[in-house]
Order: sequence, then structure tokens, then C-alpha cells
Amino acid sequence: QVQLVESGGGLVQAGGSLRLSCATSGDIFRISAMGWYRQAPGKQRELVAWITSGGIPNYPNSVKGRFTISRDNAKNTVYLQMNSLKPEDTAVYYCNTYPSVRNYWGQGTQVTVSS
Repeated sequence: QVQLVESGGGLVQAGGSLRLSCATSGDIFRISAMGWYRQAPGKQRELVAWITSGGIPNYPNSVKGRFTISRDNAKNTVYLQMNSLKPEDTAVYYCNTYPSVRNYWGQGTQVTVSS
């Protein structure tokens, strides 16, 4: 059974930083590309970063240069370093495989950026 547990969210002022962690269980991690996603109130969930099994990161333009995804295969953990946060980054952040698998969604971690 696969479990993904996100942590590290919180309240931060605009311009601040947060580091999110996603601990995984099961055998999927080492062979899977992993992604961070977010869902703001009233909006669809969107991809904010993904990383290949070999460690190559990818970002949409909305976060490029501000967010950094990384993974530690020894710890079965994927990270999202978020810098220069903006109020529009406020959302619940989730990790999942990339592409995502419906049954893998966890509870997410809330990130709130105040202006």
C-alpha cells in the first residue's frame, strides 16, 4: 500500500520561504517520477514541479526560479523548497507520482502567504 505524507506547510509573509517534505512508503518511489501539486480555494489542482526518477527537475513558468524540487532516494522523500513566496502561492500542497495516481493523494499541507 502506498502512502504519501506531506509536511512543512505554514503561514509565511510574502517574500518568505518554506520547505515542504513528502515521505513515501511502498515500492513506487525509486522508480517513479514524483510531483508536487497545489490546489487553491475554488481552483483546480495544478502541477507546480516534478522530478524524474533520475533527479531531473521540471517547472512551469509560474514557479520557475522560485521553487526547487529535489529527492532523496535513500530516504524515500521528495522536497519542495519555495522561495520568494507570493500570496497567490497560497494553497494546499500535495505530492504524488507524475503523472498522478488517484489513489495516492494524501491530506496535503497548507501553505498560506500573507501580503
